[in-house]
Amino acid sequence: QLQLVESGGGLVQPGGSLGLSCAASGVTLDVYAIVWFRQAPGKEREGVSCISRRGETTNYADSVKGRFTISRDNAKNTAYLQMNSLRPEDTAVYYCAAANRIATWCTLDVSTYGYRGQGTQVTVSS
Repeated sequence: QLQLVESGGGLVQPGGSLGLSCAASGVTLDVYAIVWFRQAPGKEREGVSCISRRGETTNYADSVKGRFTISRDNAKNTAYLQMNSLRPEDTAVYYCAAANRIATWCTLDVSTYGYRGQGTQVTVSS
């Protein structure tokens, strides 16, 4: 059974950076596509970035394109989300989710990912 644990959230000033990690256990991560999504109070859940199982493909929501970078290290069973130039509207609980997917593509549609972690809070405020 795949288990995911996010870490790296916190409080940061506007314009600052944070790096999130998504550590997997139970199975090897290299057959799973990964998506990072966020949920803010009163807002729709938003898929912000995804990466295919071997990193061939990455996708980003328009709201984070050019500021966030997704990556993975399958040898460490971990995926990452580097967030730069953070804005107050990036404040949310951030989750990673995984889907067993052989394809070389990935989707930002969070409903297609069956495993998810408990989330980590990111707050962008001065």
